[in-house]
Amino acid sequence: MKPNRQAKRYSLFIVLIGLLSISTYAQKDTLVVARDGTGNYRTLTEALDNIRAYMDYTIVVYIKNGTYKEKVIIPSWLKNVKLVGESKENVLITYDDHANINKMGTFRTYTVRIDGSFITLENLTIENNAAPLGQAVALHTEGNNLLFKNCGILGNQDTVFTGGEYTRMLFEKCYIEGTTDFIFGGATAYFDSCTIHSKKNSYITAASTPKDVPFGYVFYNCNLTAEENLAVYLGRPWRSYGSTAFIKCNMEKHIQPQGWHNWNNVENEQTARYYEGENFGPGSETKDRVQWVQLLNAKEILSFSKEKVLGNDSFFRE
Repeated sequence: MKPNRQAKRYSLFIVLIGLLSISTYAQKDTLVVARDGTGNYRTLTEALDNIRAYMDYTIVVYIKNGTYKEKVIIPSWLKNVKLVGESKENVLITYDDHANINKMGTFRTYTVRIDGSFITLENLTIENNAAPLGQAVALHTEGNNLLFKNCGILGNQDTVFTGGEYTRMLFEKCYIEGTTDFIFGGATAYFDSCTIHSKKNSYITAASTPKDVPFGYVFYNCNLTAEENLAVYLGRPWRSYGSTAFIKCNMEKHIQPQGWHNWNNVENEQTARYYEGENFGPGSETKDRVQWVQLLNAKEILSFSKEKVLGNDSFFRE
């Protein structure tokens, strides 16, 4: 007996509902990580170990809500990988190394280290939860073309290390917190619409931009916040030609009137490249700024657009 039309319609309806219920990330090129065992893997490290090297297509590692205590390395032979969390608030990648554990030093303390290129992290939080007993990196980057969207990056001293000289990266709508020099390194990094939160009297940035690289750190349309009654500098040069710009940012009262520090070396004032333009808020007043900062006019600000700093690259226009 042939099925009647009503039965056929009902069957088609069930099929369509099933298709619509499939998650955006539940495709064949997606690996699901879940601490509760409901995914393909229980840890990020297991998932990354099962991705083929130098892929010419994009694979998504979809991370379900949970706390993942592990040191994560995305190796140099991985590219075109997206780590996408179920939610920034509930996907936490955490570890607790600091520089004074067994003479570890700063650059082994990372929670997440990215050596690969064309890597995206989205909707997740990275934390170094070490006690404030020394340098403790949450995010360490060496790779090129890195994109961070709606991520939290938490720590104290040295939270974010952008270690790859001549590399580029973009932070969009991220929350970054820390104490001393908590954004530091030699890469070119553009921070668009981020919240930058200081937890102690200290410095936000310590750029080590190479002399021949035109842009170091650019903070655009960011919100600079702090705990109560702090005194914070925008930056100091870790290396002589460090470059940092703050443009159209809200600066709360914790920002010191001088704005910048020479790291107790007057010679740095001749080489460091520091810029401010069209900032606002109680910490943005420039009448008492150091004389060696360059105050940008509207035309000069155009040279610090995302396209000029990072290049008109489709990777950064996803």
